[in-house]
Amino acid sequence: MKLLQSDAGQLAVLRSLHFMNYATMVLVVTFFPLYFADLGFTKLQIGAIYSIGPMLSIFSNLLAGIAADRSKALRRVLNLIFLGQLLALGLLLPQKEFGVIAVLMGVFYLFQTPVNSMMDSLTLLAADRMNRSFPSIRMFGSLGYAVCALAFGFILKAVGSSWTMGFGLATVVCSLVLSLALGNFQASLSKFQFSGLWVVLKRKETLAFFGLVALVSVSHRMNEGFLAVAMRELGASSSMIGAASLASSVSEIPIFFLLAKFGHRFRELPLLAVASLMYMVRLGLLSIAHEPIAFVFLQMMHSVTFGIYYITALRYLQSVVPDEFRSSGQALFGMVWTGLAGLIAGTLGGWLFDAYGLSVVFRFGSMFALAAAVGFLIVHFRRSAA
Repeated sequence: MKLLQSDAGQLAVLRSLHFMNYATMVLVVTFFPLYFADLGFTKLQIGAIYSIGPMLSIFSNLLAGIAADRSKALRRVLNLIFLGQLLALGLLLPQKEFGVIAVLMGVFYLFQTPVNSMMDSLTLLAADRMNRSFPSIRMFGSLGYAVCALAFGFILKAVGSSWTMGFGLATVVCSLVLSLALGNFQASLSKFQFSGLWVVLKRKETLAFFGLVALVSVSHRMNEGFLAVAMRELGASSSMIGAASLASSVSEIPIFFLLAKFGHRFRELPLLAVASLMYMVRLGLLSIAHEPIAFVFLQMMHSVTFGIYYITALRYLQSVVPDEFRSSGQALFGMVWTGLAGLIAGTLGGWLFDAYGLSVVFRFGSMFALAAAVGFLIVHFRRSAA
């Protein structure tokens, strides 16, 4: 037990927890839609299920963040989050009816959508205490996503999609057990006050940042939300769809390593503009791709889009939100990243898909990314001139 409480032990727990959490995520993002399709659900029904998460994340992220900051018990909030996921998936396992599954997926999303922002908040605090870089810990999430995308793709192709929920239960059980071994990294922080949080959030630079995050997040969500559907329409197998997820996750790892070593040498806003421009290129190329293998190769651009964008955005967020509001700041970032962007991408993307086809969806995603790139550059030059 003492070994687990040491810095080396906590580092191992955090890295393992990121691995298992992203193993769950690859199931939710890539293989749950295929499972629902094999149950006979229509695209509209699957879209309705996936619209529940972004709506609930607006509330669940903020609730979890404020609870963590006020109680100074972020690890306990994570325990409850994983326990809630486990109960929801356990109830989902035998279900086949759309109405029941939609309700239970809502319960699952209530506990699943805050997990990344809470994990990032805990990891940033732990990295500071242990004198480690955030990307050197977070990259194990990418490794988990990559390994499990490949493994689940081949296994589910062999045994059938009926095992999807069972794998989800297994990964969440592992996450819950690991979260129980987490230490308390919030004990030394200042007392949380709503008035202080409001002062931080109403600053122009904070509002501009979250607005631009929303734009580029829509582009990311359009890729994430419609990739599996696009590949399946072009005749891709589950293993090839898993290979696309593998390509994106593997490509993150060297970028996270480079950012851990050299990222501090570059200013955040120009890096965010570069990542947004790469999103514009990525979505633009997806709009003209017509072979499943092209989608697989294009997912390797995840490195210069999400890899740069996410780590750099969290660095910038640290500079504008004090540590005592860390979980609340991460929660607001999660609200925009998952909630607001997910709602826009899902509703606008779904309408465009039905009316004009997938190519137009990806073109609109490219336009959102371009707008974000311009916005980041404008903010950067204004700050430099001030």
